[in-house]
Amino acid sequence: MRSSILSESPCDEQHIHGFNPQSWLQVERGKLPKSSYSPSSIESLIKIAEPPVVPLYKPLNYVEVLSRIHEELEQCTAIERPGLYLIQSQVFRGLGEPKLRQRSLHSAWRYAGTVHEKVIFGAWLRYEKRGEEIIADVLASCRKCCREFGPIDVASEMPVRNFEIVGSDVDLSSHISSMVTFQIRDGRVTCDRCKIAALSIPFCSMLNGPFTESQLELVDLSENGISLEAMRAVSEFSCTHRLGDLPLEILLEMLVFASTFCCDKLKDACDRKLASFVSSRHDAVELMALAFEENAPVLAASCLQMLLQDLPHCLTDELVLNIFLSATEQQQLIMAGHASFLLYCLLSEVTMNIDPRTETTVLLSEKLIQLAVTPSQKQIAFHQLGCIRLLRKEYDEAEHLFEVAFSAGHVYSMAGLARISAIKGKKVLAYEKLSSVISSRVILGWMHLERSLYSEGDRKLADLDKATELDPTLTYPYMYRATSLMRKKEPRLALDEINRLLGFKLALECLELRICLYLALEDYKSALCDIHAILTLSREYRMLEGRVAASKIGTLLGAHVEQWNTAECWLQLYERWSSVDDIGSLSVIYKMLESDAAKGVLHFRQSLLLLRLNCPEAAMRSLQLARLHAATEHERLVYEGWLLYDTGHCEEALQKAEESISIQRSFEAFFLKAYVLADSGVDPSYSANVISLLEDALKCPSDRLRKGQALNNLGGVYVDCGKLDSAADCYTSALKIRHTRAHQGLARVHFLQNNRDAAYDEMTKLIEKAKNNASAYEKRSEYCEREQTMSDLEKVTQLDPLRVYPYRYRAAVLMDGHKEEEAIAELTRAISFKADLNLLHLRAAFHEHTGDVPSALRDCRAALCLDPNHQEMLELQKRVNSQEP
Repeated sequence: MRSSILSESPCDEQHIHGFNPQSWLQVERGKLPKSSYSPSSIESLIKIAEPPVVPLYKPLNYVEVLSRIHEELEQCTAIERPGLYLIQSQVFRGLGEPKLRQRSLHSAWRYAGTVHEKVIFGAWLRYEKRGEEIIADVLASCRKCCREFGPIDVASEMPVRNFEIVGSDVDLSSHISSMVTFQIRDGRVTCDRCKIAALSIPFCSMLNGPFTESQLELVDLSENGISLEAMRAVSEFSCTHRLGDLPLEILLEMLVFASTFCCDKLKDACDRKLASFVSSRHDAVELMALAFEENAPVLAASCLQMLLQDLPHCLTDELVLNIFLSATEQQQLIMAGHASFLLYCLLSEVTMNIDPRTETTVLLSEKLIQLAVTPSQKQIAFHQLGCIRLLRKEYDEAEHLFEVAFSAGHVYSMAGLARISAIKGKKVLAYEKLSSVISSRVILGWMHLERSLYSEGDRKLADLDKATELDPTLTYPYMYRATSLMRKKEPRLALDEINRLLGFKLALECLELRICLYLALEDYKSALCDIHAILTLSREYRMLEGRVAASKIGTLLGAHVEQWNTAECWLQLYERWSSVDDIGSLSVIYKMLESDAAKGVLHFRQSLLLLRLNCPEAAMRSLQLARLHAATEHERLVYEGWLLYDTGHCEEALQKAEESISIQRSFEAFFLKAYVLADSGVDPSYSANVISLLEDALKCPSDRLRKGQALNNLGGVYVDCGKLDSAADCYTSALKIRHTRAHQGLARVHFLQNNRDAAYDEMTKLIEKAKNNASAYEKRSEYCEREQTMSDLEKVTQLDPLRVYPYRYRAAVLMDGHKEEEAIAELTRAISFKADLNLLHLRAAFHEHTGDVPSALRDCRAALCLDPNHQEMLELQKRVNSQEP
């Protein structure tokens, strides 16, 4: 399978027209004979790469690390906070939790104690949110300026130093003139002797000292590199201590002059004034050199801000790279203060994302290593560079780096060491290295996965099964088992295996493998469906180890699949949406977008599906495309409202909905307003407004897919208001137009009417109809006896191990049965691969119940890293704290 971090295959488009994978895709009509299916031909198409050793911070016990960080945050000084939040963000990055990572970076930005930290974390957050620039434009149309993480006024934010007034106690002799004239080539500037002398000790000595030259009334400065105009400005500053509106050239002369004569106050003023002249990348590059030369920290910080605003593009500029790569320790201090590690951590991460193999990435990572001080910083820096060296096949250097990272406490670096041992032909040693790690007190899924790479047969499969048991989110074990089954001529079992993962994790490499399995089964329709899903998520995706564009394979497959007209596409979409087949629905929408259909509406539907599939970035892109292709002004306003709502701007989203309604009363505008109000309103009166808005929406023209959703939502509001009969009517109406999810709402109504059996039956209908039904099993578990509940929740965990309620329920049952250790173990099993506040909260409560105060406190602190304002967690922490000896 193609892997962006490991693939080294050239992109070969030359032979694309001759591409014929396993001869399964024939241009001619008709299908191949079954005899063409053989393990060897499958092997030529289905290849899975070894999982990469990822350049991420993966501590052995992330809960302990988060707990320690939280404890340090409670006790540290303000200046230490941003660095701790950075390490916290690196933990969340390693856990694959982008939202939690962004929250940590936001905290680092909010608590930044210096301008440099503010600039760096602001740039980092903008980089993380790239692709959302459109939000600022949409907010501007609401007369609201989005300034978060935007440029700051560096000069005003930098602390002002107190400068000593020089020569204030010096009395001029009666025979020394109170004025002094400076000769500059053919011109002269007359200044107040005392004022000029007060600029610095050298000037004081020159003009008021006990030297013969000090009594001169004419001093020649022609050889000191300052012009007449600049000297006049210096004279003016000596009297007013202010700089007027001076041109750049004059300020540059004054800065150099101030450095030469140690005029600290003048230099500081020039430094701050020059900072306002940095308005482009070109300015920043040129002025940064001067800032380094003259030790001008304000100007340097302003230049740094300008450069970082243009991430990642500025790192393709050789002049910019030269600044970061050639900066000495002193120049780093001028440019970034004491935040140099933060800066190079950001820069190395950006270049890793561009291309981890480049020399630039290596050099920036080497800078990061030089700046690493704490054990955590060293683990991050050395492991990262080890991964880069491994990719570059620089094995001896990589081995040394992994050894240092491992010695510093980063156990995951052993995966890199084992990989290198195997590359050097020492496969047994690689196996033994992983076995030594597995014998430790904390055993994680990646350990067994890595060890499986160095064994064969049953021993390999046993390790892969254990890896899945410990961490069901790891993709490689499923892919390996599926390909093994395929080679044994068991394609249906192979398909079942890969579907286990795709049921809860939409991984592109797994979709690619499933395409190959469908091709083996000559199921071209399903293969094309997955191609469309891949292209929806990543239009440039390349398959077969990067050799072929997925779009090209899609074109070839299209010749073997029945084509639909627009009406048939809508029927197919309705069918798949009703059966909760989200990937199938994505495929139909992709096909419709290739025609001249209403693209705005389709991209909007696409965004809804992508949100259901937990692909928020792709959903945001689709929503932006919906706005771009909106057919009318009122339609565009609706999509802008959803963009604002999805990024937390509820008030402005309501404003967009109202603007749209004022132009034309439409289903989508009323639905948007109702949805935002329902989500943000706590006042009971909001319910009446929401009901009215949804009723207005249902009166407007729309298709059955959207009307079913509106009826379903309306039923939910009626339930919250206690109007169960009205709710039942809404759900029944929704089911009549095949809005399948309405079964869940109707089940809730039956349950509230004390008809538990009817509720159970209703959820059973949903399970039978829905293709993705883990949530349906979970909901049905609430309407049955304990034995059936346990069975349903076990099914949920099989279908979607990331759903946390089953673990909590099973743990609670064990706790009720006084099986405390088993209850805690059940929660620990999920916590090891899923950072979840509810799981940590319950485990903390269990630890408190058993009297294990240190463990309870550890879980409280770790949970508060996930949500610092969680009230119940704060109360539990306070209670546990009071029990500490």
